[in-house]
Amino acid sequence: MNSCLSVAQLKKLKITDFQKRVYNAARRVPRGFITTYGILAREINCRSSLAVGQALKKNPFAPRVPCHRVISSDLSPGGFRGKREGVEIRRKKRLLGKEGVIFCDGKLVDPRRIYHF
Repeated sequence: MNSCLSVAQLKKLKITDFQKRVYNAARRVPRGFITTYGILAREINCRSSLAVGQALKKNPFAPRVPCHRVISSDLSPGGFRGKREGVEIRRKKRLLGKEGVIFCDGKLVDPRRIYHF
C-alpha cells in the first residue's frame, strides 16, 4: 500500500481486511473531489459510515490514502485525525482548499465536487 513503509512496518501495523478495503476505495477519490463516509461505505458494501470514519482515523498511509477527501453526508468537513474541530479540521479544510474544494459556513460550496464511485 505504501512504498515508504517496509514489510516489517506493514506487518506491525496490523491492517485489517476492512481497513484495506476502506483505504483502497479512498485512494480512488481524485484530487479536487470529495466523497462522503456514506458513499464510501456503500462502495465497499459496508452499512456503517461510522466504521469507515474509524478506519480513516487510523490511516497510516496519508497522504497516499487521502482521508482528507472524505466528508460527512451533511457536506460538512466531518472529522480529521480523530478531531471534529480546531486545528485538525482547519488543516483538513486547508488541504482541500489547495485542491479547489471550498467550504463556506461549514458546508461544501460546490456539490459537483462530490465523487461517486
